[in-house]
Amino acid sequence: MISPTLSSSATASVSGATASSPQAKAVLSSDFETFIKMLTTQAKYQDPLEPLDSSEYAAQLAQFSMVEQQVLSNDLLTALATQLSSGNMGQMAGWIGMEGRTSAAVPFDNTPITVLPTPPVGAQAMELVVYDSQGREVDRGALPVSSDPVLWAGVQQNGQAVTPGLYRFEIEATGVNGIALPSSRADTYARIVEVQNIGNEAQVIFEGGTAVAAHEITALRAGS
Repeated sequence: MISPTLSSSATASVSGATASSPQAKAVLSSDFETFIKMLTTQAKYQDPLEPLDSSEYAAQLAQFSMVEQQVLSNDLLTALATQLSSGNMGQMAGWIGMEGRTSAAVPFDNTPITVLPTPPVGAQAMELVVYDSQGREVDRGALPVSSDPVLWAGVQQNGQAVTPGLYRFEIEATGVNGIALPSSRADTYARIVEVQNIGNEAQVIFEGGTAVAAHEITALRAGS
């Protein structure tokens, strides 16, 4: 069952950091030592009547030096990325306990959920469609063409209540002459219980276990 309600929100965003390979420096060091041994052996046993051109030594040493500098630069960039990532985690620690706006699945525990629909451009009529954690449609109901918040009480059109669990919402709409429009998002708020760094990106974990990229959180508000 779907009914109108009221809500307010504040926006926030976040971005991730980058990382690089940890083994390049060790490989370079080993190769450089091998190269020096080869040059030393070559110089030791060269023909004194036809000595090797010293410019070739200089050129090859210069090439190794350039590679070494590149590896060092990569190490510095990796350290900088790690520092930035740690800083983001420190800032995002304040998100824990707050409620984030998301289009991902959120937990339903028999308490009505506030849904914030986004009408598609050109919509003449629209419906709120509800899916369970398995992606199965469990409910749908007509909505006015508006972005005003509505309440989903977890009661299907036949009067049967859905079981507690994770549910997500979408908007299906039709335009002029009943032409179907692309579905659009319908957001909800859920309590944030954890933030993580996964690879190069920060993730937010909602109550109920749903994980989303931090940059997908479009707003934050104080936890209820």
